[in-house]
Amino acid sequence: MKRLTGFQKAAAVGLLLAGLAGAKNLPAAGSLEDKVRHQLVMLPYYNVFDNLSFRVDGGRVTLLGQVTQPVLKSDAEKSVKHVEGVTSIDNEIEVLPLSPFDNRIRRATYFAIYGFGPLGRYGMGTQPSIRIVVKNGNVTLAGVVDSAMDRNLAAMRANQVPGVFSVSNELVVDK
Repeated sequence: MKRLTGFQKAAAVGLLLAGLAGAKNLPAAGSLEDKVRHQLVMLPYYNVFDNLSFRVDGGRVTLLGQVTQPVLKSDAEKSVKHVEGVTSIDNEIEVLPLSPFDNRIRRATYFAIYGFGPLGRYGMGTQPSIRIVVKNGNVTLAGVVDSAMDRNLAAMRANQVPGVFSVSNELVVDK
């Protein structure tokens, strides 16, 4: 099976977390899911500290996830609203609290994971495949990695960051 690039992994995260895991369930090019995913990954303020996913039911799109900047929630809705085939949008994106404490943990976790040699390759590309979501000192890792060992290494590195209360490892291993 072909290995996915970092960008492709990040783009697939929305589908995986929305219950569409497995290569046979990936949408065909030009499908509504593909168009929505494209719009979300192209958002200008979407970064490694945000985690966006979605669910499509007919023409109804439900936006899910967490973002660090309030403008990203509204930008996601606006960009998806104009996709052909979308009839309605339910925006359930959570805006994370604006906190200098959480910002410090975000930066430290980023460097703990992507600055570690064996995990550095996941930070390549425009959308790193390991998403780091921090809310009130609690870290959630989301995305796609190549092996169970990489999944565990990322969680261990995040656990070592000073000030982190807990780490929820939601990384998915690419088969």
